[in-house]
Amino acid sequence: MSVICRVISAEHADFVTCAAIRTEVFVHEQGVPLHEELDELDADAAHVLAEHHTEAVGTGRVYMQDAETARIGRMAVLKSHRGQGVGTAILFRLMEIARERGAQRARLAGQLHAIPFYERFAFIAYGDVFVEAGVEHRWMDRALV
Repeated sequence: MSVICRVISAEHADFVTCAAIRTEVFVHEQGVPLHEELDELDADAAHVLAEHHTEAVGTGRVYMQDAETARIGRMAVLKSHRGQGVGTAILFRLMEIARERGAQRARLAGQLHAIPFYERFAFIAYGDVFVEAGVEHRWMDRALV
């Protein structure tokens, strides 16, 4: 599948599409409260909008947690496009943005069911399981250099 990942800010008109995809996946499918899904970190993050032809099919965001660590999150792919490489395209673009911003490491909170996906890209899970927005996660890190 041919996927293009455009980088946008929260002020861009297309951010509403990112928010709609996140709402569909996290709020409607997973039961995350809307007030927890869209947060103050959106303003400082770079957002990726994944498109197949002209259809928006996924999103994710990245921001600098500190001078060396980029925090990847809010990765969401519409159910109809899962398992087709969209998540991979989003993750690669987010890591590219992190490197461009000088990050040495990428960190994310991986939902337990998604840990095998992230492990395919050298992310390593550590620490105890924790619950965020009613969903079980583990921290995951990888070097970007």
